[in-house]
Amino acid sequence: MQVFNPYLPSWEYIPDGEPHVYGDRVYVYGSHDRFNAPIFCVNDYVCWSAPLNDLSQWRCSPVIFSKKQDPMNITGLRLLFAPDVTQGPDGRFYLYYAFDFMGAIGVAVCDTPDGKYQFLGHVHYKDGTKFGSRKGDEFPFDPGVLTDDDGRVWLYSGFATKVPPILSRFRNLKNSGGVVMGLDSDMVTIIQEPKLLFPRKGNCPPEEFKGHEFFEASSIRKIDGKYVFVYSSANNHELCYAVSDRPDGAFRYGGTLVDQGDLYLNGNADEAHALNYLGNTHGGMANLNGDWYIFYHRQTNQHSYSRQACAEKLKRTENGGFRQAEVTSCGLNGGPLKGVGEYPARIACNLWSRQGTARYDKKFDKKAHPYFTQDKKDDDHSAVQYIANMRDGAVAGFKYFDIRSAQCLRVSVGGQCKGTMQVSDTPDFKAVAAEIPVSSTGGRVWQSGKLKLENGVKPLYFRFLGEGALDFYAFELA
Repeated sequence: MQVFNPYLPSWEYIPDGEPHVYGDRVYVYGSHDRFNAPIFCVNDYVCWSAPLNDLSQWRCSPVIFSKKQDPMNITGLRLLFAPDVTQGPDGRFYLYYAFDFMGAIGVAVCDTPDGKYQFLGHVHYKDGTKFGSRKGDEFPFDPGVLTDDDGRVWLYSGFATKVPPILSRFRNLKNSGGVVMGLDSDMVTIIQEPKLLFPRKGNCPPEEFKGHEFFEASSIRKIDGKYVFVYSSANNHELCYAVSDRPDGAFRYGGTLVDQGDLYLNGNADEAHALNYLGNTHGGMANLNGDWYIFYHRQTNQHSYSRQACAEKLKRTENGGFRQAEVTSCGLNGGPLKGVGEYPARIACNLWSRQGTARYDKKFDKKAHPYFTQDKKDDDHSAVQYIANMRDGAVAGFKYFDIRSAQCLRVSVGGQCKGTMQVSDTPDFKAVAAEIPVSSTGGRVWQSGKLKLENGVKPLYFRFLGEGALDFYAFELA
């Protein structure tokens, strides 16, 4: 079986994915968005996992923790933001989470990685004061947690945007950047006071972090004896990393791990020339079968409230660091997809209009841009996800395929459109490998043409030229 990006079912929306390997499975803990929701993280936590020997077989463990389980949120009005999990010194599993902007970090515990977690407490100081309740505390947000080899537990947190006014007024909370604190063996009591590690932009960060300063999304791993901290930068659409010989200081900037629009690859830092639509991202690293992967998420539906889980393989540098991964359609597949068979359009890793792309956290003309969406409500397992609103000049790109003998290409399209679907293995379409007449008056139809493409590992780009708005469902190589 092959694995695509996004790697979970098309109807599932799990952003902020933190992958952890326990036994012979990889478990992903993340927030839980709702399709077409008006805000982030509407649903309760679930856990998805897969056997290491077959990363195509993902299994959902439904609702491992509900927002109403926390005594601070018995009405369920507050939303569960990005979590993390660690196996404590006692062998049990501890879930760390923050409720949107409530200003506290909760902890739940379970005997198994994906079982029903029970509320344990809130992270607090020795005198019982909750972290986030003491005047001058850093704003609790996006916890990342590590149980070190010596049994010590380190909790990371931080947010670089403005603290909500109600919290700033009553608690005088700060947003200086990313912090670390040491926890007792009870997993909730702070025994080493919060310490600023990653000053935010505007708060005198080290020069080496310039242009990639800490914003949010703390994630921590210990790799080859060093502490590797993954975070979302002030650019918002990239995950960067920093490295240190100790867990509580002296971190050095490492570089970009992944960017949603492949910015910073090949010297391109211009958001106007991103290869995909941009929004926030969050994730962590995992070693799967000897290879390191970075987990992140993409946006759908022309906003940042219906995000989906993706992952890319990382290559190491000569000094033990990590090179930036390219955004692909094959992710956890470990290599290119087969150059034959049917593929859903939803696995496109590049998408842009004739006018380029846009940032979903800024105003743009939605009518001019293509986007990922689905045809039924949230959590309907029969929902079909597709690319909507491909207008004249819009491009969907897929990477990569091992082309060997394909001579025919079929595309499944819908919408209200009439024109041509061009196919190329280059984004500039200097060499066109197929031209397929396409038309639809609302129903989904298959249309085909000859494919002239040399054998090899190649990307495939589909460009619509014509009138109206085309919906792109799938394609088949034969």
